[in-house]
Amino acid sequence: MLTYKRAKRVGDNILKEIANLLLFKVRDPRVRGVTVTGVQLSDDLKHAKVYYSVMGTQEDVKTAQAGLDSAKGFIKREIGLRMELRYVPDLMFVYDPSLKWSSKIDELIEQIKEEGEVKP
Repeated sequence: MLTYKRAKRVGDNILKEIANLLLFKVRDPRVRGVTVTGVQLSDDLKHAKVYYSVMGTQEDVKTAQAGLDSAKGFIKREIGLRMELRYVPDLMFVYDPSLKWSSKIDELIEQIKEEGEVKP
């Protein structure tokens, strides 16, 4: 039987709440197009790394980071209101380049298929 850590369950709930908040509550145009890809929560539930992705240039990433840092207090307060936690974790937003890399790999695979080197 698998054992689940509480930090993982709470992190999954925080991910859902942050995604919902960014979609419906945060009005800052700098966070449009931000996708929350994961939350890594410490075992004591006091610190959370929130991983996000943005499609666009490096300048778009910097703009999104500034918007997320600006909305951090609002997001933290809303999480405190929506979830029953003794402590609301400190949020740290971290850019996750994995979607950009997977997109690049897909493009390369399609390019190889078009050149006829790989048979489906």
